[in-house]
Amino acid sequence: MQDDLFGGPPPPSAPAAPDKAPARRTGVHPATWGGDLHALAARLPPRLRLGTSSWSYPGWQGLVWESAHSEQTLAKKGLPVYARHPLLRTVSIDRSFYRPLTASDYARYAAQVPGDFRFVVKAPSLVADALVRSEDGRAREPNPAFLNPQLAAQEFVAPALEGLGARTGALVFQLSPLPWRLLDRLPEVLERLRTLLQAQPPLGQPDAVLAVEVRDPEWLAPEHMGHFADVLRSSGATYCLGLHARLPPLAEQLPLLRLLWPGPLVCRWNLHPVHGPHGYEDAQKLYAPYDRIHHPDPDTHALLARTLAGVCGRGQNAYVTISNHAEGCAPLTVRRLAEQVAALGAAQ
Repeated sequence: MQDDLFGGPPPPSAPAAPDKAPARRTGVHPATWGGDLHALAARLPPRLRLGTSSWSYPGWQGLVWESAHSEQTLAKKGLPVYARHPLLRTVSIDRSFYRPLTASDYARYAAQVPGDFRFVVKAPSLVADALVRSEDGRAREPNPAFLNPQLAAQEFVAPALEGLGARTGALVFQLSPLPWRLLDRLPEVLERLRTLLQAQPPLGQPDAVLAVEVRDPEWLAPEHMGHFADVLRSSGATYCLGLHARLPPLAEQLPLLRLLWPGPLVCRWNLHPVHGPHGYEDAQKLYAPYDRIHHPDPDTHALLARTLAGVCGRGQNAYVTISNHAEGCAPLTVRRLAEQVAALGAAQ
């Protein structure tokens, strides 16, 4: 009767829903950058832009990226995260050396970074290498397009300026090692370089500069340095400091920069001298996955930091891009260099 009067027993309660696993984050996300990193960035000269050579390195997990990603994923999706790093305000686009990029290619890069970011871009080997090379880098034959002014404008400078716009930084002609027949006629090559540089369209962007990087010490010899400086100065271009085992150390390159003063500084820190002039593959094998410093180079840090502090302190722009092959891990090299520059500013 009670069941009829008060109703039947309550139905059994439904089992509790299992706790949902937290949704997995997709995409590329930044590593945790502490307040000390932001404070360090705030102490750097605003005209100084530090960065790396390309950005698609999985080994930078915990330094730039939060999680593990493939090189392909980072190449496609990593740049916006890279550009948010407090210290990384420039990057070198290196793939342009292997084939010319279009204005649309450059525009896609520019759309992924903030307005105060600047790109360093390498000219295609089409005009920057005196030799046509096989895939393994061996010379096959002379390159008839080497230092061709029209091709340089059409395949490099014009599309880069159009696509990058105000985010254009340094447009670098990295001239590959010359064959002996051209090294023996370097004054003629210098005049061809002058013709190329003077034929380029107006840059039209406040921070844009043409720069020339070399791979043979003969360019910096006393009998050629003055001629080289005159070619650059007459063209409104500058010399790109090349920290590479094929070249003299930084201290022996600075006299050329002094001949061009005042003007911006462009530097590409490429390969630790411990590996020798042909040690790229050795560095690659030793340093991968590029997650720590292997060969510290304190002397280069100290001199480069003093040079950057002086240049930026006098109102000039400076662009420095660093390869993983400089010390083993480019983001950590950037941080060490930033700390030294900041310390010099605090001491003034």
